[in-house]
Amino acid sequence: MYIKYLQLYNYRNYNYLNLELGPSANVFIGDNAQGKTNILESVYYCGFGKSHRTNKDKELIKWNEEKSSISIYISKKRLDKKIDINILRNGKKGITINSIKIRKISDLIGSFNVVMFSPEDLRIIKESPGVRRRFMDMELCQIDKKYYYSLVQYNKVLQERNVLLRNRGLDKSMLDIYDIQLASFGKYIFNKRCEYVDKLNQYGSKIHNDITSNKENIFFKYISAVKNKDDIEEQLLSLLKEYRQKDMERGTTSIGIHRDDLSIYINKIEVKSYGSQGQQRTAVLTMKFSSLSILRDLTGEAPVLLLDDVLSELDFNRKRYILKSIKDVQTIITCTGVDEVEAYLSKDAKIFKVIDGNIIS
Repeated sequence: MYIKYLQLYNYRNYNYLNLELGPSANVFIGDNAQGKTNILESVYYCGFGKSHRTNKDKELIKWNEEKSSISIYISKKRLDKKIDINILRNGKKGITINSIKIRKISDLIGSFNVVMFSPEDLRIIKESPGVRRRFMDMELCQIDKKYYYSLVQYNKVLQERNVLLRNRGLDKSMLDIYDIQLASFGKYIFNKRCEYVDKLNQYGSKIHNDITSNKENIFFKYISAVKNKDDIEEQLLSLLKEYRQKDMERGTTSIGIHRDDLSIYINKIEVKSYGSQGQQRTAVLTMKFSSLSILRDLTGEAPVLLLDDVLSELDFNRKRYILKSIKDVQTIITCTGVDEVEAYLSKDAKIFKVIDGNIIS
């Protein structure tokens, strides 16, 4: 899978852009605040129907304009795809795939797979469990439509249950209904997350050994109030019932798969609390390249890899691993200078200079 063309209209600092990309490495060089990351953001948007930088779509529209659009042409093994997205300043957007309008984001996710690695991804290690859950959820949604549906429904029920908990005229019988739904959707989400973590360990072990020259071993562990994989639904129902009084006092659902976490260990030491910054970066790198391998194996095609100004943050071994690993993957790289990557680029790599929303090939 690779992008043949990318077209932008009134997107961020681009008036109009018609860009032909190569199937291997595509390197965008330039100073900060010139529009390099905007290219990656637009590609990411076509994979997920949302930006990785903002929740407000209107921020994607060029200043003083009323609408913006993104179009990409994707070459795939079975069927080429063209994705068109129109974003309006009033908050509405329209998406078509091969000229057919889609009504739900679930119809977009999975049609074009993307893995992105940016400096902000260190948050996966350093910050709250919600960031790590989001990492798992985003990757799983690309490969499993039922997972996406279950996650959306779970969050909808959870929100309704929390509203009911904050209501003084509480009808306890409604809580029973919500608990049954949370347990049902939660069971599927829990199982798929466990399977995904197993795959992270399967692929991540070798990748991490390669990056660190066998000096470090990595291990991922899914942390949940559910203690085993038997009778998951019954366990969730029992936990919701056990914590109900506390939930009524606090006005929120304090137990369930929405509180689960992912722990990362290097040489049996938890990286979040005790890992060095270098180890934390390596852990994220391992997670991203493991995700790429999982997507490739499950879909039969490599996703597009986006590397947003990460090379300057990495030491020689980590940088070398990345650039040696992208030979058969379309990769879009942003950096400040070509000297960071030139020695590793193949002859068919493309290099673009970005200057204030203008691109020179």
